[in-house]
Amino acid sequence: MSAPVVLITGALTGIGRATAFAFAEKGARLVVSGRRDELGRNLVHELRALGAEVEYVRADVRHDDEVKLLIDQAVARFGRLDVAVNNAGTEGTFGPLTSQTAETYAATFETNVLGTLLSMKHELRVMLAQGAGSIVNVSSVLGKVGTANGAIYAASKHAVEGLTKSAALEVASTGVRVNAVAPGPVATEFLDRVTNGSKDRMDYMKAYVPARRLGRPEEVAAAIVFLASPGCAFLTGHSLSIDGGKLAG
Repeated sequence: MSAPVVLITGALTGIGRATAFAFAEKGARLVVSGRRDELGRNLVHELRALGAEVEYVRADVRHDDEVKLLIDQAVARFGRLDVAVNNAGTEGTFGPLTSQTAETYAATFETNVLGTLLSMKHELRVMLAQGAGSIVNVSSVLGKVGTANGAIYAASKHAVEGLTKSAALEVASTGVRVNAVAPGPVATEFLDRVTNGSKDRMDYMKAYVPARRLGRPEEVAAAIVFLASPGCAFLTGHSLSIDGGKLAG
């Protein structure tokens, strides 16, 4: 088989960016997507310097027409779609449940849940026609438990977990697989925003991880590459926790 074609949403920073480099190192052809054009162009330049075939497509996963165009452009450029990593997401507004509004709910769910749903809808359209493909959704350990002051974010990731399992069951006999990764606290801009850059809050998060450290984006990226690989051909409907032992204890 020729080099796989990999699409990554939310690819411009953090876990998405690390995943782009991880797949590039494996020789994949890439379509990276996000909403910040300068970062997109810079990422393409860096990846091409490593010898990767890569294109940047601007898309907002909250909008069906933009997601459809993203998938169509990926297929037009490379002829197929082998792997899709649905990483686009937002932390929303953390705070007490009593401070949340319909607007803060919608802002989080439109990206994290609707965005994942629309992405899978159009990715599956292509993969089912091919009779092969692998989708990896980026969830969170908070999609398996809960957290004080982060109810809406946790609920959105619970929804991603449910979407992953439901989609996997729908297509299990078709040659298409759907899985998820569920990271614990990872050292990214996302975590900086959630903690407001507070060292005390970072130290507090580390203290509740048995490994006593934050994860690295590259560690999550390696797990995504593993789940998408042909060696995992019998693995579908699974959510792989990458959390330094947090859920174990």
